[in-house]
Amino acid sequence: MDFFVNGHNIFLIVSVCFLASLIFVYLMKKVAIFLNIYDKPNERKIQTKPVPLLGGIGIFLSFLLGYMLFAPQNNLMLSILISSFLIMLLGLFDDMTKNETPMPNKYKLLVQIIVAMIIVFYGGLKLTKASIFGININFGIFSSLLSIIIIVGIINAINLIDGLDGLCAGISSIYFLTIAIIGFILNKFGGLDIILSLIMLGSTLGYLVHNFPPAKIYQGDAGSTFLGLMISVIFLLGFKTTTLTSLIIPCLILAIPIMDTLFAILRRKLKGQKIDHADREHIHHQLLKKFDKKSTLLMIYAINILFSITTIFYTLGDRKELIVCYVLLVFIVLYLILKTDIIFDRSTSKKKK
Repeated sequence: MDFFVNGHNIFLIVSVCFLASLIFVYLMKKVAIFLNIYDKPNERKIQTKPVPLLGGIGIFLSFLLGYMLFAPQNNLMLSILISSFLIMLLGLFDDMTKNETPMPNKYKLLVQIIVAMIIVFYGGLKLTKASIFGININFGIFSSLLSIIIIVGIINAINLIDGLDGLCAGISSIYFLTIAIIGFILNKFGGLDIILSLIMLGSTLGYLVHNFPPAKIYQGDAGSTFLGLMISVIFLLGFKTTTLTSLIIPCLILAIPIMDTLFAILRRKLKGQKIDHADREHIHHQLLKKFDKKSTLLMIYAINILFSITTIFYTLGDRKELIVCYVLLVFIVLYLILKTDIIFDRSTSKKKK
């Protein structure tokens, strides 16, 4: 077992991207202040004062540096670069206009679908087969459509969770680290998914230094949608390079953003609202009613890390016992969630009684 991937030491990859991100994000904060580009407080947001944006560009620039130094050059990687550039432009435009005239969600969705199609059809990256609880499934003619849905779904799930200092970047970092550890365990360090995980781990951690509460800069939609795109790409790459075989692995590493998205859809449907209706009822909002920012953040980190640790052990064997652990973790999270107003407004229900 060595510590090299694509001819480079894994610690070198993470360190270079971390330092680059640290510097790029700092510079982008200065640029945001100079250009007066801020995320301003409103009734939906937690912050009480304007915070500089453009942190996502710092993450993206670090990723580009990591690509040039450490990643292979091929059509698949080119499709990832084109798609990431488009998703960054979309997010940046939205960040710079949302305080005055927000971009309609249908246009954002259209661009996200185009981005996903570039990766699936030009890059040839799609989920063709996987196993679920030991059952092997071949997706056949539905593989392209399913892959597009996965990419668009993860982009929006990660974007939705970006409502608390350090949350989106922290959850993303845990994901990248977990995939890298699984690659190490399975000796799959030649795969593009592992290279990208290491590049993104360094890039995201560098940003997190500036974004951990109290945040000095925000990544904006440009950053959160870019992270969502890279997570979805690594998700699909895991099956292409056989680092992953079971759908349960990436889904449970992303348990928090996936559950938060599903609950948001259910909540809005029950209230007769549109699915894309913005509110302050997400998991982090609910926990903030009882805890401060850092406690809420660390609590969500802890839950996510428990899912990730269980997932890592799942790759080592003893899967029946670990499925029980997964089920217990899910029930614990569901119990905690149902004690909040994330789906039903319990305070209103009590008043009616």
